[in-house]
Amino acid sequence: MNLYHKIEKVKFVGGDLLIKIDGRDRRFPLNKISSILKDASDEELNSFEVSPSGYGIYWPMLDEDISIDGLLGISHHPTEKKKTAQQGHLQ
Repeated sequence: MNLYHKIEKVKFVGGDLLIKIDGRDRRFPLNKISSILKDASDEELNSFEVSPSGYGIYWPMLDEDISIDGLLGISHHPTEKKKTAQQGHLQ
């Protein structure tokens, strides 16, 4: 299993998500992350699971998840695979 990020100290204060990612404290406004999280109760917000790989956080009561790369603004572009096509010949 690849370790994407080390996630620690996930908590919610004043409409913000406070989280320690890879040793650095960060703050994200819930209204910029997800309307579902923004409107969630304290019980729903505090019922989350951090993926073992550090890839993301999941809220089972809300069926909502976020990726840590998405929070950090890291985008991944799929690499193009060359397609090999067999050409048929009509006779």
